[in-house]
Amino acid sequence: MYTSCLEPIHPAQDPSLSETLKGDFFLGVDGGATRCRARLRDAAGAALAEVEGPAANIYVDFERGLAVVRETTAQALERGGLAPADGARISLGVGLAGLSSREEAARVAAALPGWRSVSAVNDAIAACLGAHGGADGGLIIAGTGSAGAARVAGRDTIIGGRGFLLGDDGAAARIGADALRAALRAHDGLQIASPLTHSLMRHFSDDPLAMLNWALRAKPSDYGAFAPQVLAAASRGDAVAAPVVEAAVAALSALAAALERLGAPRLVMVGGLAEPIRPYLPQALAAKLRPPLFDAVDGAILAAGGVLPQAKEERA
Repeated sequence: MYTSCLEPIHPAQDPSLSETLKGDFFLGVDGGATRCRARLRDAAGAALAEVEGPAANIYVDFERGLAVVRETTAQALERGGLAPADGARISLGVGLAGLSSREEAARVAAALPGWRSVSAVNDAIAACLGAHGGADGGLIIAGTGSAGAARVAGRDTIIGGRGFLLGDDGAAARIGADALRAALRAHDGLQIASPLTHSLMRHFSDDPLAMLNWALRAKPSDYGAFAPQVLAAASRGDAVAAPVVEAAVAALSALAAALERLGAPRLVMVGGLAEPIRPYLPQALAAKLRPPLFDAVDGAILAAGGVLPQAKEERA
């Protein structure tokens, strides 16, 4: 399902747009583990269209992820009053979850023909670029997955973000997985039970095999769906939820410390978990966090060489 966030532009109905639509354009895509967003801007930075589609995580499914990107960009062009043939005037920037090497970036670019240029980066880098408007800074991503990204003196560095099996500490998926693991252990008498573990087991009809069969097909986002329940239980002092959340906070704090050691002058935390977990963060860290200037979609536009409107907040 694709949803459009801006009204369609029809140049014939608005002659004032005719000159704009003759120029060059920049299309940014943020392909994440839970959704894919695309935004079309003109050469002056004005937003022309925005579209949201399903997940585009190439770490989970490369071909499916790229198919979503194609569909989302096609929708954005249509909403912006442009045709596929206009791709030769459009620089495409793509930030993708799971993109981890130059070879993969080249593979992504090759799979997206028809554009004037394609700049593919990890979604953490795109988010960092957007968060600081292209300036130096550090970014903590706390969503379905987790990662740290820094841009210092023109050098981009990614910390963590190694995927659900080997990384994503502090992320919603890890919180959900740790809580489900604890629920199974409690069910088997291997650790203490709590209202949270009982609730999680009831979700699977108190049947460990049902949970195991679910886990065979579950994606990181499926585990992440349990994170709000774990956070709510922690706020009530649940004996199992509390250490799970504490471990997530410790992981996010470690990311922040690593970014500061790299020299990041400004820290931002983004993602669906960023606000829900903020009350649990150490006060010193919470005080350092600044709001993002722009989002990952605009970061992808910057990666493609585009410009953005003036940010409302002065950079700290």
